Amino acid sequence: MAEGIPGVILAGGRATRMGGGDKGLRVIGGRRLIDLVIERLAPQCGQLALNANGDPARFADLGLPVLPDGLPDHPGPLAGVLAGLDWAAEQGAHSIVTAAADTPFFPRDLVERLREAAGTSGLALAASPDEDGRLRRHPTFGLWPVALRADLREALEGGLRKIVAWTDRHEAGTAEFPAQPFDPFFNVNSPEDIATAERLLEQA
Repeated sequence: MAEGIPGVILAGGRATRMGGGDKGLRVIGGRRLIDLVIERLAPQCGQLALNANGDPARFADLGLPVLPDGLPDHPGPLAGVLAGLDWAAEQGAHSIVTAAADTPFFPRDLVERLREAAGTSGLALAASPDEDGRLRRHPTFGLWPVALRADLREALEGGLRKIVAWTDRHEAGTAEFPAQPFDPFFNVNSPEDIATAERLLEQA
């Protein structure tokens, strides 16, 4: 079990394909995406926090710490990972697990499988096959060691934006998950995806 590992929900994106706003606050089946994500992640982790930028008051009802990016200009999900690692270091934790706020059906054994797959550095990313059977990594779902936060900060300040370029450098392991009956890492990127998520909710 993953008891004690802090979980960080990544909600710092600008949701341009959704017309802006917070994707995690969109509703499917009468519930917000963020609530579904918390419901899945909380039993797998210790304390939870939310990475989000802007006014944290809009998430006040969640009762979670809200961690803004520590770097300017929205450099991407890795900035949210870094914010989570800085927060976890303050808690005395050795690692964090991340999940995306717009992906409500991720596996209920995500954290356990990530820990089993961790590479020599302690890093691991989730993956599932695409429609052609090729393995696709999902870098917003990962296990991240606090010991690498200085290296990550240096890489981001140096202009790195592609997550797997950094994780490959540190020999991240891969936790593979099946894509049946549907890909558990389906994420809501557009208004059309809301309708798809409504249908998948019945199978989740």
